Formats: sequence, structure tokens, C-alpha cells
Amino acid sequence: MSIRKMMAAHPAAGGHINEPLAEAARKALDCAITCTVCADACSGEAMDMGQCIRVCLDCADVCTLTARLAVRQTGENAVAMRAILRACIETCEACAAECEKHDNAHCRMCVAACRECADDCREALEMVG
Repeated sequence: MSIRKMMAAHPAAGGHINEPLAEAARKALDCAITCTVCADACSGEAMDMGQCIRVCLDCADVCTLTARLAVRQTGENAVAMRAILRACIETCEACAAECEKHDNAHCRMCVAACRECADDCREALEMVG
């Protein structure tokens, strides 16, 4: 089942959803998983990857919270939604910058996921009242 279908089924949605927010939620979940895997892979690297692990886990947590808030449609809390989208953008950019310092496949994939998530959160931010 897709996030969009579930959101559209909500009584408050009337079959229509905020597409940029739904896409940001999907990308945030993807990013959270990617960051978690990257942190785990970093723990297996021979070099000290402590900072990368920390930033990836922080990013995973912020992305998870962003997705959770983005799919809620009962009532409205635009202040919180704008704040978490901005936090997600900043956290994803910081994670991408940290992962760019390392030459391994998992960090390269994490950079891509973080940048995609940040871009979609920027788009969603424009649509939040």
C-alpha cells in the first residue's frame, strides 16, 4: 500500500492530498532507512567513523519524525510542520556533507538519499500554510 493511498483514504482528505508533503514523507522514510544502514556499515569500517555514525543516526531520527508529522491530516499544526521540514533539510544537508568526506559506497548512497530528501522537503515547505 502506498503512502498516497493511505493519506487519500483519510476522512479529512476527501480523496485529495498535498502531493509534495506525501512525497517528502516517502523520501524521509527512505532516507531514514538509508542513514540507519549507513551508520551500521560505518561501524564495520576499519577507520574511526564515530562522527559519521552520529550524524547518520541523528538524520534517521529527524527524517522519521518528519515523515510521521507529514502524514497526519487531522487538524493542522503548520508551525510544527514548517519547523520539522526545516530541521530535516538542515539535518540531511549536514549528513550529506559528513558522508561526502568518506570514500565508500554506503556513504555515497547516503549522500544521494539525503540530498533527495532535502530537496523534497524544500518543495513541501513551500506548500505548508
